[in-house]
Amino acid sequence: MRIGFLTEGGCPCATGESGLWCDRLVRGLAPHEFALFVLNRAADQEEWAREPLPANVRQVRSAPLWTPDEDALGGHAAGSLLSRMTTGRRGRAYGRRERRRFATHFTALATSICAARALDGEERARGSATGAPGGTGGSDGVSAGAGADGRAHAYAGAMDEGFAEGLYGLAELAREHGGLPAALRSETALRVLEAACRAPGSGGIVRTAVVADLLDLAREIEELLRPLSLDWYDDLGLGAVDLCHAASGGATALPGLLAKRFFGVPLLVTEHGARLRAHYLATARTPLSAPVRAVLAGFHRRFAAEVYRQAALITPGDTHARRWQERCGAGREKLRTVHPGLDPARFATLGESGDSGPDDTLVWVGRVEPAKDLVTLLHAFEEVRKAEPGVRLRITGAVAPGPEGADHLARCRVLAARLFPDEAADARTVDGGPVSLGNGPVSFDNGPVSFHELGGAEVPDVVDAYAAGGVVVLSSIVEHFPETLVEAMFCGRATVSTDVGAVVEVVGGTGLVVPPRNPKALADACLALLRDPERRARLGAAARARALELFTVEQNLAAFRGIYLELISRVPGRREDETVAADGRPRPFATPPEAHVLGPWTASGALHAEPVDRTPGWVLGPRTVCAGARGAGDGDA
Repeated sequence: MRIGFLTEGGCPCATGESGLWCDRLVRGLAPHEFALFVLNRAADQEEWAREPLPANVRQVRSAPLWTPDEDALGGHAAGSLLSRMTTGRRGRAYGRRERRRFATHFTALATSICAARALDGEERARGSATGAPGGTGGSDGVSAGAGADGRAHAYAGAMDEGFAEGLYGLAELAREHGGLPAALRSETALRVLEAACRAPGSGGIVRTAVVADLLDLAREIEELLRPLSLDWYDDLGLGAVDLCHAASGGATALPGLLAKRFFGVPLLVTEHGARLRAHYLATARTPLSAPVRAVLAGFHRRFAAEVYRQAALITPGDTHARRWQERCGAGREKLRTVHPGLDPARFATLGESGDSGPDDTLVWVGRVEPAKDLVTLLHAFEEVRKAEPGVRLRITGAVAPGPEGADHLARCRVLAARLFPDEAADARTVDGGPVSLGNGPVSFDNGPVSFHELGGAEVPDVVDAYAAGGVVVLSSIVEHFPETLVEAMFCGRATVSTDVGAVVEVVGGTGLVVPPRNPKALADACLALLRDPERRARLGAAARARALELFTVEQNLAAFRGIYLELISRVPGRREDETVAADGRPRPFATPPEAHVLGPWTASGALHAEPVDRTPGWVLGPRTVCAGARGAGDGDA
């Protein structure tokens, strides 16, 4: 089977939370051939080409989407990828007909993303149950609510159709006549955006956009739509694969949408975190104005809905991501949770030792950033020290890239010195108060809090970090799939965690879970485990058993192996030119053998497909349609 694997930021590994998972999937499914299609958004991501690739990777194609504006709009040799993206394959500007097509399709797309946000699923449900928003809930209110709900559904459907029409129309234009960057930054595009922002159905914030906002918006939309201008959409590229697997949502899935549009290739989308949520969090920290952020949010909402609508199957990494996908329009029948797998081999020695760790040490392991909320952990540890003065806290990890991670670590160092002033070895005071310790380490001579760098001399490996404590603590206020908790469970350690993201799903009943930003609850849970070694050992053993059952690489590979087989069995022989020879006879070995394998995926309930009539043709005799017949006979009638 040929898999078109779509990633962003490296090859075969993608950047971010799913990086190592991509590499393990490609290497673990060796019987399948992989064609890697990589979107690179930074120059340093091109360094993957120096790394050896697995033998089952037969094709690699990458797109440099990281170029600055002046490079993308000229100065490259004719025939290069960037030249084709800018001027088109034929090296000419759009003619009158192409400009008219562009204006039509871009208007449909711009109108849909500038429209006021329709009611989401929960609001529609409340409106149906209680009447229109603000209504009394009586019979008249219910009728009015039902009518408003129907109009909201119709309006949302029309906007979704407009977005799809515009997106695929621009894709077809780019495929036939070249790239879109110049057109998307032209005066025509600016006029279309201005008209869409001023249209009656647009949102209130969007209507306040000025010329500078329109210029920013045109630049952002052009960057988002750059994958439309790639040369991947031919019989040697995505047209030659049996299945497209997008390693994440967002721009990574856009080539998969076009592969389905142009060649009928089924699309599988894996998301270990909701991309729409990530966009909301990321744009809040950008200097973009409110109208630009509102329009971009509309684009990402419509695009996520289209990806979920066209995907044959969606595999979220946990139920937290699954809830986001359902809210963004993904049908429940398409969702199947597949947890990302970790390799338990490196934790086997510690996990099988039966050692539950020291009774007087708490351990935190992870990436130092504000979302991990180490401030709450330090305040909770202060309460622990009041009850058990001999307890210690070891904080081990690496600082997150960017200034936020370094600032958070510095703040935690100063806070630790203030909470335990008499025990800091190098805490100096000015007028009776501790001074900032800067970026230097806060060290304690057998003191309560210590900071360690993972991979350093004191903690060379993550297993050493977990072995140093009896209870592993997670204090995050934002979390997706908590890999550090899974590692602690592989080590047989009892855990105390905050109830965020997929923590409850991962821990189950093998650890203690407390509300986030609650130092008192966190401290009480830590004390309960430190004072009860037998309970701690029992929870640690149960945690290891749970992790080995649910969160291993083998479990993840087995799940995707079955999913690939299931999806490809739905589209056997989808390309007639590959399955039929020139003389009209079937071409030997053209149809993959998986298409003939019977199994649970061929049942009528799988993917909600129609039942397949396997009755031989010679039994049916003349083509007649009986009353009440179902299946293909309905179409023949």
